[in-house]
Amino acid sequence: MAPQTALKPAAGPQTPPLPSAAPDAIGLSGPRLRRMHDALQREIDKGTTPGVVTMVARRGRIGWFEAQGRQAPGSETPMARDSLFRIFSMTKPLVSIGIGQLLEDGHLLLTDPLEKFIPEFAAQQVGIETDGRLELVPRTRSITIQDLLRHTSGITYEITGNGLVQQMYRKVRTFARGITNEEHARLIAEMPLVCQPGTEWNYSRSTDILGRVIEVVSGQTLGAFLSARILDPLQMTETAFSTAAAHAGRLAQPFPTDPWTGDKVALFDPLEVPVMESGGGGLVSTAMDYARFCQMLLNGGTLDGEEIIARKTLQFMASDHLAPGVKVDSPLIPAGHSFGLGFAVRTHQGLAPFAGSVGQFFWSGMAGTFFWIDPAEELFAIFLSQGPGQREYFRTLVRSLVYATLD
Repeated sequence: MAPQTALKPAAGPQTPPLPSAAPDAIGLSGPRLRRMHDALQREIDKGTTPGVVTMVARRGRIGWFEAQGRQAPGSETPMARDSLFRIFSMTKPLVSIGIGQLLEDGHLLLTDPLEKFIPEFAAQQVGIETDGRLELVPRTRSITIQDLLRHTSGITYEITGNGLVQQMYRKVRTFARGITNEEHARLIAEMPLVCQPGTEWNYSRSTDILGRVIEVVSGQTLGAFLSARILDPLQMTETAFSTAAAHAGRLAQPFPTDPWTGDKVALFDPLEVPVMESGGGGLVSTAMDYARFCQMLLNGGTLDGEEIIARKTLQFMASDHLAPGVKVDSPLIPAGHSFGLGFAVRTHQGLAPFAGSVGQFFWSGMAGTFFWIDPAEELFAIFLSQGPGQREYFRTLVRSLVYATLD
C-alpha cells in the first residue's frame, strides 16, 4: 500500500452545525453554566492553560458552546469555537467504530486472531521482567480483534512506563510519523508483549494496529476508509490527519513548557502531512466536527438519516468487556469504570471521583481533549484544550462542572 495520506487536509467547507437551544429549554441551568465559565476562566487566568473550548448538548441540541482564553500563548488571538486541535487518542473511537462496521459487514470476527490479517504477529512472544532482565516466553493464545479493541492484547505504549519492553519501543521509534502503517505494524510485531493476551488492561498501540487491520481488510488507506465510512457521511469536514497551511492561524497551541512542572511540551505539527496515519492518535479536529460524531453516538448510530453503525452493535461496544480477573491498574480507568470496545464505560453510580451516570462512555486525548456520551441524561459534552500535563485535572473538573448544570 502506498505511503500516502488519502484523507485530505482539514480545509473543507464549514461543518454543518448541530441544532442549538436556550439552556433552560433542554434542562441546563443558566446560572450554573456561568459558574462553569467562571471556573474555567480562573484556570486560564492562573496560567493553567492558554484557552479552552467547551460544548454541552442535551436532547439533541447544543445548549452551551463557548471558547475562552487565547488560541496560543503569547498571541492576542482569542480562542475560537472553530479552532483546530490535535485530538490524539480521541482518534481511537472513530477507528473502533470503523472496526465495528467491518464486523457488521461480515469481514471479520471479534475472535479472529490478529495474525489472520498481519501474519508477522504469529511469532510474537511475551516478555517477563526478572531482576532487570527480560525473559521471552511463548504466548498462551493469539491476540484477537477483541483484545485490540479493549486493550488486553499485551501490546503497550512507549509512554506508559519505563519497563524493558517500553524501552525497546522507544529505541525503534514506534512513534515515528515517517513510516507507513504497514511498517509500524511490523515494528510492533517484532516487540515482545508485556503480558499474556487477555490477562491485563494495558493502554497501548493496539488501535494503531487496528488501523492497519482496516487497511488490510478494506484495501484502502486508513484515511480513505475513515473518510468514506464515517467522516464524509457525518459531514465532518475539518477532521483529518493534517490541516492545510491556510488554517495555521486556527491551530490551538500549548505552552512551550508545562506550567506545573516546567517540562518541555512538544506536540506534532498538524501542518505536516504524515506518512503514518495513526489510528491511535493522529487526527486534528474541531469542536463542531467532533460534536457530529458524538451526536451520532448519542443517537444510537445515526445522524441526519445516515446510519454509521447499528444500534445493537454500538450498544455492545459501549458495554463492559473486561472479564473478572483481568488486571486493571491505570488512572485512565477510574474507580467505578471499566472498558468496552474502544470506549471506557461507567459501571457504578458511585466510586468514581466525579459525577456521572451508569452506562456513559467516553475517551480522551493526551494533549488535553476529551468527550463523553451519557445516554441516561441524553447528553454529550466536549472539552478541548492543548495542555498535556493538565489533562487529568480538567477531566475531573469539567465533569463536575457540567453535571452541576443539569436541572
